[in-house]
Amino acid sequence: MHFISPELEDYIEQHSEKEPELLAALNKETYQKILLPRMLSGHFQGRVLSMLSKLIRPVNILEIGTFTGYAALCLCEGMQQNGQLHTIDIKEELVDFQRKYFDKSPWGNQITQHLGEAIAIIPTLEIKFDLVFIDADKENYLNYFELILSKMNKGGIILSDNVLWSGKVLEPLQKNDNSTKVLLEYNKVLKEDPRIETVLLPIRDGLTVSRVL
Repeated sequence: MHFISPELEDYIEQHSEKEPELLAALNKETYQKILLPRMLSGHFQGRVLSMLSKLIRPVNILEIGTFTGYAALCLCEGMQQNGQLHTIDIKEELVDFQRKYFDKSPWGNQITQHLGEAIAIIPTLEIKFDLVFIDADKENYLNYFELILSKMNKGGIILSDNVLWSGKVLEPLQKNDNSTKVLLEYNKVLKEDPRIETVLLPIRDGLTVSRVL
């Protein structure tokens, strides 16, 4: 589902900050070589992530779902000088691709890649986070949320991607569509959980910003 027209999307990009050269190269190579390239955050959402990170000024960042590393690099743009970004993904074949671009950036030594299931890895991270970006398998969003809440600093921000799920959140729920079912419950939890305050932004496929109280 297109929430706004392609023409308006193009206008928005043209009137937002320019995509940095390194990210433009990463964007291009992802579309040339990697399956399902539309999973990449892309120019506009990437600039939104960058701006939010610059406003938050996080020390420690957690990303759940690395893909080719585009969003991770956007989030690093606002990270403090002594900061660290931890990113988790299950796709071993993408690790070297990610690392190539991480090491071309100013933050290569500050980015730690974790390979495996996020549900198993998150409890091992003895770190308090200021910013978390959830962008992995939708069926585990509720599990990720519960795991990371105890690891958030007060006032920390949780960003959740794809929460509108191509508009499926408004359509009759199809049998066996567990991803949509979980996202419907997840969106309800974010709205009602007293431990956070939340706003859902209609950016790309839906981006929720939740602040830990």
